[in-house]
Amino acid sequence: MTNTEQDRWSRVKGRLRTSVGEDVYTSWFARMDLESVQDENVHLSVPTRFLKSWIQAHYADRVLACWQAEMPEVHRIDLTVRTAMRCAAPVKETATPADQRRIERADGRPAPELRAIATAPVSASHDALGGSPLDPRLTFASFVIGRSNTLAHAAARQVAEGRRGDPVMFNPLYIHAGVGLGKTHLLQAVTWAGNSGNERKVLYLTAEKFMYGFVAALKTQTALAFKEALRGIDVLVIDDLQFLQGKSTQAEFCHTLNALIDAGRQVVIAADRPPSDLESLDDRVRSRLAGGLVVEMGSLEEELRHEILKSRVAAARAHHAGFDVPSPVLTFIAKTVTHNGRDLDGALNRLLAHNKLTGLPVTMDMAERAVRDLVRPQEPKRVKIEDIQRVVARQYNVSRADLLSSRRTANVVRPRQIAMYLAKTLTLRSLPFTRSVKSAIVSSDGPRRSLLGQRHSRRRWGGSAGHPFVEPLECRF
Repeated sequence: MTNTEQDRWSRVKGRLRTSVGEDVYTSWFARMDLESVQDENVHLSVPTRFLKSWIQAHYADRVLACWQAEMPEVHRIDLTVRTAMRCAAPVKETATPADQRRIERADGRPAPELRAIATAPVSASHDALGGSPLDPRLTFASFVIGRSNTLAHAAARQVAEGRRGDPVMFNPLYIHAGVGLGKTHLLQAVTWAGNSGNERKVLYLTAEKFMYGFVAALKTQTALAFKEALRGIDVLVIDDLQFLQGKSTQAEFCHTLNALIDAGRQVVIAADRPPSDLESLDDRVRSRLAGGLVVEMGSLEEELRHEILKSRVAAARAHHAGFDVPSPVLTFIAKTVTHNGRDLDGALNRLLAHNKLTGLPVTMDMAERAVRDLVRPQEPKRVKIEDIQRVVARQYNVSRADLLSSRRTANVVRPRQIAMYLAKTLTLRSLPFTRSVKSAIVSSDGPRRSLLGQRHSRRRWGGSAGHPFVEPLECRF
């Protein structure tokens, strides 16, 4: 591109900004580039197909008019999608023996993940869709399978191996588990495998990224474009759904979820609890999520922890040839570091640091010193206020909102008092009631007042074990 063409393009962009306004220009034209000017044709490019179709449908005449103001001889605007892969550094693919064995699906087509994935092009194309960052280490090849995650892994592979037009079997696929048990690993593996086939568009978003994108679209008055962009995705992957907040954002998520499922598009979601426990979400969203395949990933058993450690050591040895961890040390870590997979990674990172920085071999004494703060004693489970609310509400068929409300009907008062009593006796806190609710309960009769946990409660009942309402509930904690 010559300097003259660049100057003309700058003036055209200025005219376009004045014509459509700063917000619209920033949303739709800021990433448009001039490729060339040939006779009566101007060749422009944008990073995504969605931008191309939207500009052609709504702003083609205005762009042409701005060019003709600078060059009256221009009669045609050609808009193309520039590939995000042309700027990506080439990735050298190394096939392992497992990669060389081309395993086929039941219909004879090769599974996407079983060929080497060029991570840079996949990541570049995913970024062009506006997705959250992907970790190239989190693929199906590096995922270790055990009893606690077999079903979740199989369901995720089923989604990743699908093709456009295939019937969707599990929709939505909802995976829930505690911290560090592999939810994000599976979701990003689905994204890597799905995008490697260049057939479907798979978008991975965290709940925070979804909220940010929707709020930004509202501010720039491009909410319609945001909706259409998401509805054009073949597989939408949402991570950490428990962080989705805001009524308008949740409503938009609900509409997007319904639109994708009704159109036969796949949705994969992960959270730290089952749909029924996502109290902040609307009932319609929870019902839709529960209508798909809900899979729990349990805690890591000792055999699985041992296999994870061995795979992590093998991965570390690829970059640090002299690094080795004796089998007894791996067994010790697998037995003592039991909380989650991130603690296992932290334990191995400490051993690697000791080995490389001091030059000493990894021994049992070194391991015991390095991971002593990761060894967590088997303490009894701490009871949370939220657990008490959930159990009592489920037992008496009322909602948490009823427990915290100021209603004084008989079907709400008794569960509320029992919940307050359990909170007082099993935790260091009391339920977060308003002043009006406390006043209502204090003004009740004596036996009900005792449920507040006052001094005479245990003298009156001889402890919670003597009370027919409290004892069955207290045993659940």
